Amino acid sequence: MRKLLAEFLGTYALVFAGTGAIVIDQQFNGAITHAGIAITFGLIVMSMIYAFGDISGAHLNPAVSIAFTVAGRFPVAQLAPYIASQLGGAFLASLTLKFMFPANVLLGATMPAGSDIQSLIMELILTFFLMLVIFNVATGSKEKGMFAGIAIGSVVALEAMFAGPVCGASMNPARSISPAIVSGHPEHLWVYIVATIAGAAAAVPVFRILKNDQ
Repeated sequence: MRKLLAEFLGTYALVFAGTGAIVIDQQFNGAITHAGIAITFGLIVMSMIYAFGDISGAHLNPAVSIAFTVAGRFPVAQLAPYIASQLGGAFLASLTLKFMFPANVLLGATMPAGSDIQSLIMELILTFFLMLVIFNVATGSKEKGMFAGIAIGSVVALEAMFAGPVCGASMNPARSISPAIVSGHPEHLWVYIVATIAGAAAAVPVFRILKNDQ
């Protein structure tokens, strides 16, 4: 239960701060800026890893939990409870933002700027490299250590900085599912579920090859 509560709280904070930055930027005439939104996502991920890394591993992301499971570094029996906790935290965060900003249309939902295929490819690549970094700094299925939070948070901020205008730079099914459903705009949601899970899973065999070559 401690692990599940940590995942719930961590994912709540991630979605509340990250998508909250998008909502506040829209509501207050660009006060946050695109760079500010990207930095917010990176900082909240970094903070939650340091807060909960030693408790639950601070996955905060169903795609990460799935990839760890595929890699044999996370128990299959814990996968569904972890994902349920992550989604629960994400949905509560989106509901909180909906209550606070009822006039906001998307609540920070990720939307393709171009075609669905363009965003699908972009999200797959983004999540692939994020997961590679996570594998290399994680201990087992736990993202912990002096530099893990900085490394992972930096990748999230970097990828959000350059890819955000194209696809929203989700890299996380929970981060996309909750605002899409709560705002009533799930029309492109499949892109962010398929691409992020596939991208994270694709990092597993590549990491194994790289590790064996060392």
